Amino acid sequence: MSSSRSENKPSAIHPGPGDRVVEVDGQTVYLRKPALAAVLAWLIPGAGHLYQGRTRKGWMFMICILVTYFFGFAIGGGHVVYASWINGDKRWHYLCQLPVGLVAFPALIEGNNMRKHTVRGVTTADWKPYFGELMSPPRRPLQENDADDLASWYAQRGAGYEMGTWYTMIAGLLNVLVIFDAFAGPLAIPISGKSERSPKDEKEGDESEANSQEGAA
Repeated sequence: MSSSRSENKPSAIHPGPGDRVVEVDGQTVYLRKPALAAVLAWLIPGAGHLYQGRTRKGWMFMICILVTYFFGFAIGGGHVVYASWINGDKRWHYLCQLPVGLVAFPALIEGNNMRKHTVRGVTTADWKPYFGELMSPPRRPLQENDADDLASWYAQRGAGYEMGTWYTMIAGLLNVLVIFDAFAGPLAIPISGKSERSPKDEKEGDESEANSQEGAA
């Protein structure tokens, strides 16, 4: 048995051909297929780590990020996450919210639905949101001094609308770090450095140590 500790549960994963293995200060981390883990981590926060067998991190990331996101979504009345890029309503915030994954995807669908029902900057009367106006952009046009949808959302939620926007953005930005961790391994690089080990090297190391122990006996 190898003396190096493993971040993964020993029974959860067995390195296979093409899997990536890194070692940091004697702690072995099996990253499996890093690109696939990164995609899973983007779609569902923590899912990439669960795929790798890094279950404690996976559940922690999933709970913390999704709770942060849905808390912000709730205090913002369900309107703080939407996709829009028109004059007067360039929702750049959504670029920070999108990394949280699937839970932000309905905004893209609603944004496209709004685009199809906007003629000369005005939302047509036959426009109907798919998700009960959750994640749908405000009706067009948006006039600074008029009581339009966006002004109504601010009036109803007050500071909660701004805070909800920031909470959902923070959740997305945090998941960027989670995605990187799923792809590259632990973010903290120790002074002694990080090295990669192939499954073959891992097996040979185990056999060498077993032989040494037999010789000592």
